[in-house]
Amino acid sequence: MKYFAYTLCLVAMLSACTTHHEEEHDEHGDEHEACNLQLTAYNNDFELFAEAAPFVVGKESGILAHFTHINNFKPLESGSVTLLLITGDKQIKQTQKNSTEPGIYQFNITPTQAGKAQLIFQIMNGTDTSTFKLEDVMVYEDEHEAEEAVEHTEISSSTAIQFTKEQSWQTDFATDYPQVIPFGQVIQTVAQVQSAQGEEMVVVAKTNGILQYIAPDIFEGKEVAKSTPLFAVSSNELADNNMAVRLNEAQNNLNLAKQNYDRAKSLVDSKIVSQKEFMEITNAYENAKIVYENLSKNYGSNGERITSPIGGYIKQIMAANGSYVSVGQPIAIVTQNKNLILKADIPQKYAAYLPSVYSANIADPTSDQVYSLEELNGKIVSYGRSVSGDNYMLPVTIEISNTGSFTFGGFVDLWLRTRSSEQATVVPKTALLEEQGNYFVFVQLTPELFEKKEVKIGTSDGTLVEIVSGLSPEQRIVTRGAIMVKLAKASGTLDAHSGHVH
Repeated sequence: MKYFAYTLCLVAMLSACTTHHEEEHDEHGDEHEACNLQLTAYNNDFELFAEAAPFVVGKESGILAHFTHINNFKPLESGSVTLLLITGDKQIKQTQKNSTEPGIYQFNITPTQAGKAQLIFQIMNGTDTSTFKLEDVMVYEDEHEAEEAVEHTEISSSTAIQFTKEQSWQTDFATDYPQVIPFGQVIQTVAQVQSAQGEEMVVVAKTNGILQYIAPDIFEGKEVAKSTPLFAVSSNELADNNMAVRLNEAQNNLNLAKQNYDRAKSLVDSKIVSQKEFMEITNAYENAKIVYENLSKNYGSNGERITSPIGGYIKQIMAANGSYVSVGQPIAIVTQNKNLILKADIPQKYAAYLPSVYSANIADPTSDQVYSLEELNGKIVSYGRSVSGDNYMLPVTIEISNTGSFTFGGFVDLWLRTRSSEQATVVPKTALLEEQGNYFVFVQLTPELFEKKEVKIGTSDGTLVEIVSGLSPEQRIVTRGAIMVKLAKASGTLDAHSGHVH
C-alpha cells in the first residue's frame, strides 16, 4: 500500500459562528451545533478544511471535514475517511465509508480526557492512503474554558470575503504559496513565425509550358505525401521547345540507336564490326536511352508531371492554373510543418543580457496558453552580436516544435528569460487582479475566507510575475479563480456557507 508523505500547515483555529449559519442548520433539519473551530492542513495529495465545535470532555463534538485534491482543487469523490482523537493514552476512532456530499465527511465524537491531543484524518482511496496529523489540538475540561480559549484565537477581518469550498469546487480554482526563485531580466518582444531550414522545399517547373493543376483540390494548406503529383506543364501547343516533339524525337533516336546496337552486336564476333566501332555504337545507344527515359518518366497525357519533393503541406502556390511557366520558375512551396523558427528583433539596450538568455516563453496566438521553450522542445539557435546600417536591432532566432497552433508568417508574443542569481518572490499571472492600474491578490485566511491585498509588481515572463512588495512567501494566495472571489463579494447575495451539508 502506497503511503504518501505529508507536510502539514495548521492555518487557523477560530470562532466562526454566525446567526445565518445557525439558521442554515435549521433549514437543513440537522441538529448538529454550529461549529466554531476551523482547522486547515495540507499534504502532498489533499487540502483539509475541518469545522468543529471546541473539544470538551463529555460533550459530543460534530466535525465537518472538506477534502480537496491538490492537483486540481476538486472534491474527493470517493473513499473512506478515518478520524482519530488521541489524548494521552485515550483514543477515539470513527470511520466514515462514504461522504455526505462529494468532498464532505461528517463525524461526531465525544472526548473522554482533557489536554493536548492529536487529531488524525486518514483517507483510504482504493489502494492509496493519505494522512493528516494535527498536533496540539486542545481538549478542554468544560465549555466555559473552551469558549475563552477559542475567543483568544479568533481571526477576523472586516474586509475579508467568504467563498465556500462548494463554490470553489464548481469553478477553476486553486491556491498556493508564492515562489521564491531566481528571476532575472525578462526581454519582452514579438517574433515572426517562419519555417525551419530543411523543413520546406520549393516546387519548380522543369520545362516551359502551360501549367495545369492535376487535381481540383490543389489549395494552400492541403496535406500531401512525398511524390504526390501536383501539377503538369504542357508544351504541346507551343511552336518552340514543344515537349511532345522532343519526346517523339528522343524515342526515334532511341529506336535507331537500338537497331544499330543490335546489328553491331551480331557482327562484332565475326570481326565485321570492329571493337572500337561497337563501343561507339553502344555509347550512342546508352545516351539515347538516358535522354528518352529522362523525358518520359514524368511525362503524361497532360504534359510533364511535377510531384511533391517531400511530405507535408502546401504552404504557398505561386502560379495560377493555365498560366505560362518557364524552366526553374517557382510554382509552389511545400513544408513539413514539424519545426518552426521564431525570429525576433531586440533593442540594443538589451545587448548585454543576450548571452545569458537560456529559455523563453511563447504565447499561443489562438488561446491564452503560454508555452515554455522546454514544452515546445525548443532551443535558442543564435542571437546577433552586431547591427547593420539599415537595421539597428539585434536578431534572435529560436527553433521550436510546431504544436499546430502557430501560423506561418504570423506573430507571437515572446518573453526571453535570462539567468540570474538574485532571488525574487513571484506569483502566477492568473493570481493578479488589476483595478485602475493597481494590482491585487487574494490572501487566504482560511480555505473559505480571503482578504484582498494590494501588491507592487515588477517583471513578468508571461506566466509568472515578480512581486516587489506587499506580499510575503508565507502568505497563501488564490492562484486561479481570483475573479470568482471578487464576484462573490460584488454580488452581495452569496451565503457565506451556501452549499454546506450538515
